[in-house]
Parts: sequence; structure tokens; C-alpha cells
Amino acid sequence: HVRLVESGGGVVQPGGSLRLSCAVSPSTSSIVTMNWYRQAPGQERELVASVTTGVNIPYNDHSVKGRFTISRDNVKGTVYLQMNSPKPEDTAVYYCNTQSYDNLYYWGQGTQVTVSS
Repeated sequence: HVRLVESGGGVVQPGGSLRLSCAVSPSTSSIVTMNWYRQAPGQERELVASVTTGVNIPYNDHSVKGRFTISRDNVKGTVYLQMNSPKPEDTAVYYCNTQSYDNLYYWGQGTQVTVSS
């Protein structure tokens, strides 16, 4: 069973920066795809960014392209979301999600990000 724990959320000013972390246990060896989703109040959960084993170019939603970067550190068993130049519309609960090689999906508990001056 895979366990995901997000951290790094908080309040950030527009134009600032914030890095979210998702610790994967027991390891990332069984994980093929790691994703960051977000859900704003009253809206559906949406995919923000994704990184897949064997695929060099990660996926970024058009709304965050050029501002957010997803990365994966298999040694540390962690996936990150670097958020640069966030906007108020990026305010949401951010969730880490993984897909294993046997097609099982896991979710973290979420971390709140609020972009406000």
C-alpha cells in the first residue's frame, strides 16, 4: 500500500514562489506516474502537472505552463511542485496522486495554497 503525504502549502503573495512536496512511502519503485491535482472551492478537481517514468517531458496544464514545474526525486521518494509567479486563481487545495504499475491509484490528504496579497 502506498502512502502519500503533502507539505509546503500556505499563503503566498502573487508573483512569489512556493514549493510543494509529496513524500511517497514505502518507495517510488512501484510508481509509474506522479501527478499534482488541485481543487478550488465549488470547482472540480483538475490535473495541474504530471511526470511519468520513461517520459522526458513532464505534462503541465496550460494554466500553469511556464510558471509551475513538477519534478521527481526517486532517491528521496518525493515529488515536488515548484510554483513560481502564482496568481490568485491558483488558490486551491493541492493533491498528490500516483498511479502504480499495476494500475492502482493513491491520493494524499491535500495541502491548502492561498495566493493573496
